[in-house]
Amino acid sequence: MTLPQDGYPPSPLAALAKFGWHTALVLGLLAVLLGVVVLAWPGRTLEVIGVLFGIYLLVSGILQVVLASTVHLATALRVLGFISGALSILLGLLCFRGAYQSVLLLSLWIGIGWLFRGVTATVAALDLPSGTPGRGWQVFLGVITALAGVILLVDPFSSIYALAVMAGIWLLLIGVVEIGHAISLRSRTRHLA
Repeated sequence: MTLPQDGYPPSPLAALAKFGWHTALVLGLLAVLLGVVVLAWPGRTLEVIGVLFGIYLLVSGILQVVLASTVHLATALRVLGFISGALSILLGLLCFRGAYQSVLLLSLWIGIGWLFRGVTATVAALDLPSGTPGRGWQVFLGVITALAGVILLVDPFSSIYALAVMAGIWLLLIGVVEIGHAISLRSRTRHLA
């Protein structure tokens, strides 16, 4: 382990902040990259994502059913695991019926996920003290993510192309905000060292 110039090891808070800004930067860059790919090839991207989404649902459903029947849990938890796995398998199979079904399921899945993530991030950020580094970015990102989720749930788009373009734009926005958050965290971590 290399010690800083003052001879003391870095504080746990400084190490956590350094990890945090690196993570935010990587996530932001990945979101921007994915957004560019989606905007460049929207039709093809959705076809591939629809198939991958169906495979994911099938595999996760099968694993949930297997776990529900083999792991020693309370009966209620086993029943819930089995029902969840069976529904996941059913949704996965529906994804293979056609592009429209997989995109509709995918948009609803993403919409619900973004809505929950956005609301959770906003509430968590608002609960932080006002001087917390990156608090404003987190509130902004949470609101944008929740709005994207609402848009996907209200109108999951009858057009595959429109969904891809919308998702690409949102990914670009989320990526840019995450990069801004990372830059803000990085400048604040210097004070923690």
